[in-house]
Amino acid sequence: MANHVLSLEVPTVMNTCVLKIMDTSVYYDLLPVTCPTLNVTVPGFAYSVQLEGAQMTEFVASGHITLTACDLNLQTANCGTQYTNLPDGIYVIKYSVSPNDQVFVEYNHMRISYALNRYYNILCEVDANACEPPLKTKQRLEQLGLIKMYLEAAKAKVEYCHDPQKGMTLYNYALKLLNKLDCVNC
Repeated sequence: MANHVLSLEVPTVMNTCVLKIMDTSVYYDLLPVTCPTLNVTVPGFAYSVQLEGAQMTEFVASGHITLTACDLNLQTANCGTQYTNLPDGIYVIKYSVSPNDQVFVEYNHMRISYALNRYYNILCEVDANACEPPLKTKQRLEQLGLIKMYLEAAKAKVEYCHDPQKGMTLYNYALKLLNKLDCVNC
């Protein structure tokens, strides 16, 4: 029996106040796509926010959705005029179509947008040139490279290795290293 093959991609975005989700599903032409739902659990929460109706019709038609703190019930005032940052951490994202208890996918997405913004801001302060840098600059670049790898490893542990606890441990360690590196000039 032919059916839909559901698939989502959640890219890492540098905009700290949005979560972008792309629909990469393969829909079987002879089956209608009915009752699409998207559930998103924000880090630190035990319940998910369920998106449905017009928002989901648009998601299926366009193949993507951009969520803000208002969409995820983290912000209730000034929606559309002010945008609250979304936290880094593990987002549980479940997408389903009818019959929703049988046709679904669920992903853990490790959001690292805040940490990457800090990483790039520190990198901007490094006085690097297109030649062999002085020892102090070289050590700073090596530290930044290590931090970037810890962030990538955290993402891999959560999204590919299915080890969220290890992923969060690595993420928190990368933040600790960023804090140290950021305070070198304090």
